[in-house]
Amino acid sequence: MRRALAVAAAADGLPGAAGDPSDAGDPFDDVPVGAVLYDPDGVELAIGRNERERTGDPTAHAEILALRRAAESRGAWRLDGCTLVVTLEPCTMCAGALVLARISTLVFGAWEPKTGAVGSLWDVVRDRRLNHRPEVYGGVLAAESAALLRAFFR
Repeated sequence: MRRALAVAAAADGLPGAAGDPSDAGDPFDDVPVGAVLYDPDGVELAIGRNERERTGDPTAHAEILALRRAAESRGAWRLDGCTLVVTLEPCTMCAGALVLARISTLVFGAWEPKTGAVGSLWDVVRDRRLNHRPEVYGGVLAAESAALLRAFFR
């Protein structure tokens, strides 16, 4: 989760961000959400951070970008055995995408009571009607994840 927090912080150019220094002072501020996707051996496959403002793409959520990049690097859309770590509870789009990608484990930080789809508002990832259900660990470093979001919205 600390890696995902660093990716999220780099998106906003916040002090202490570990990531690409070219992101500092980015004129396209976006909600600082970071995602890291690991292969079954714990090797980092891809990262994503919200890029909706930068790209003008409403689907450019951190999770979606990490899933796309990981699938591209593996040469396959099935991400069986992989773990997605994200700083904020996924929305319905992202929860649906990680189910479709066959992510084995989801770890997230802050809960999102307004749009969360992993237990807060909906529970897409545990819907028994779907063909895949990842293992879920929510609230990991929730205070740190929430603090990053609060700082952004101040």
